[in-house]
Amino acid sequence: MLIFHLKKREFILRVIIFTWEFPPRIVGQLSHYVNKLAVELVKKNVDTYIVTYHNSWIGKHEGANGVKAYRFSNPVKAQINVLTWGLTLNQEVARVAADIYYSVKVDLIDVHDWHFTPAVVSLKRALGIPFVFSIDSLEDHRSHCSNAPLSLSIKSLELSGVNEAERVVVKSDWMKHEVNRIYKTPFEKIEVVSPDSPTWIDDILKGYRKALNTLQIQESSDADE
Repeated sequence: MLIFHLKKREFILRVIIFTWEFPPRIVGQLSHYVNKLAVELVKKNVDTYIVTYHNSWIGKHEGANGVKAYRFSNPVKAQINVLTWGLTLNQEVARVAADIYYSVKVDLIDVHDWHFTPAVVSLKRALGIPFVFSIDSLEDHRSHCSNAPLSLSIKSLELSGVNEAERVVVKSDWMKHEVNRIYKTPFEKIEVVSPDSPTWIDDILKGYRKALNTLQIQESSDADE
């Protein structure tokens, strides 16, 4: 009788990714980007969990590529606009992420755009989970500098994200300067990581490590006071 002993895979990091679109739900380019990100992270031995919305396909699904996706629906079916849709989803985002955290002790959250910033900020404050705020676009550009209540509310969520995050990740130098101009985020807090770069995934991991180091420095400073 032959007995095979399978070596347990050793992960260098455990990361949750918050995204409002992920295959098979495709609204724009973000869905494809996050899917590629998750697959490449797994190849780098990063234990990767996607937390995302889907209207009907809910629950945990693990793909052949090793990416674990947790999908949930919105408990509030009637919505006024994209803001109420996002805000009513945040309780589910926080619940699912907390369940993952208590089962595997996640190191970091990577949240994409403004939709789930309330959940990620709450998780940081309650459980001490550092997070990276990945920006694909800004409300100031989408709404052409509108001061309508809806746009101002979304901008306040973006501001919360850039202020509370340990690191902000953008895809171009132009966006880096826009985040600095609009939200006064220090340049040294913003990482430029182009998806077209041959070192793209390694640069993402560098940003993650900087976020973890930033939190450790903050905690050490608080302990000394």
